[in-house]
Order: sequence, then structure tokens, then C-alpha cells
Amino acid sequence: VQLAESGGGLVQAGGSLRLSCAVSGLISRANTMGWYRQAPGRQRELVASITSGGRTNYADDVKGRFAISRDNAKNTAYLQMNSLKSEDSAVYYCHVLSWGDPDQDYWGQGTQVTVSS
Repeated sequence: VQLAESGGGLVQAGGSLRLSCAVSGLISRANTMGWYRQAPGRQRELVASITSGGRTNYADDVKGRFAISRDNAKNTAYLQMNSLKSEDSAVYYCHVLSWGDPDQDYWGQGTQVTVSS
């Protein structure tokens, strides 16, 4: 299973970026795709997740600014990030939890998002 992330980069505060995560390989149709981020000196934290049924979950500090979506036919997840702040700067990692017995999880290599103030 491979996760290919794209869409990171440098943006000014108040701007927008869209991250994509394309999953290749065999995973369960029942899965959760999500985005985590890790800033220097901080722990990796959940940003947003979406189940294969479309249920979403967001960190409090991105609610109303970020939107996660997915295309199940393409096994791809997206993270639309609007009204970016300098504190959103981090490496963003795509994550997939493939439900099964046992569950299996997979990580992307990470993509840098830098928001300049």
C-alpha cells in the first residue's frame, strides 16, 4: 500500500492550499482516511478524518477553515485549507486506517505546508 501526497507549499497568511492523498494497493473498502500534522517540537496531531461512509471529524482549531473530502472511486482524499494561519505551518501526513481483523494503518511520507505571516 502506498500513499502519495501532493499539494503542500508556501502560502501567505489568509491564503488557501489543497492537499491530495492518493492510495494505491489493497485496502479494505471500509476505512478512514485522514490528515495529521507535526510542527517542529510538537507531537503529531489529527487535523481531520473522513470515513468511507463520509463521516468527518475535525480538530477544533481548523473547524470552519478546513474541509476534508474523498473520492472512493479514486481512493483519494483531499484537504482544502482556507484562511491559513502561521500556526498551521507543519508537515502534513496522510493516514489510512483500513478496518479489518486486525485493523491496519498506513502513512504517507508527509508534505510541508508553510504559512508566512
